[in-house]
Amino acid sequence: MISVYKGVAHPWQCDFLGHLTTRFYTALFDDASYHFIYQLFGWTGSSDDEGKLGWVDVRHVTNYQAEVAAGGLLEIEASIIKIGGKSITYYYEMKNLGSGEVAATLESVCVLFDLEERNAVAVPAELREQAEKYLQPAIEGD
Repeated sequence: MISVYKGVAHPWQCDFLGHLTTRFYTALFDDASYHFIYQLFGWTGSSDDEGKLGWVDVRHVTNYQAEVAAGGLLEIEASIIKIGGKSITYYYEMKNLGSGEVAATLESVCVLFDLEERNAVAVPAELREQAEKYLQPAIEGD
């Protein structure tokens, strides 16, 4: 796994119990996904000059494992656990740096999407080869 994001749980991201809310776990994982796709393929939201292709999440499975309080320092690491014909399945692990605990994990299926035709397209061989460098088996227990 490689580090793809570092952040902090701000008080305004927490619920009335003082813990990071679900919506912000999702936002942190989403931010991490952009960094990971950039590390994998050099892709940014503005890198496709013609605006024809993009990566689209089609499935998320989140496991919440430990509470994150306001002020918690977080790091998200990522890997690829499956490469399909039109999709890549990513695995993210959010760690609380202060406690050393895994706060949450996310398994995300992302398809390469033709933004004009509005459908999934095959992952080109070049991208598949780049992705294979980060491929590791599924994490046991997830």
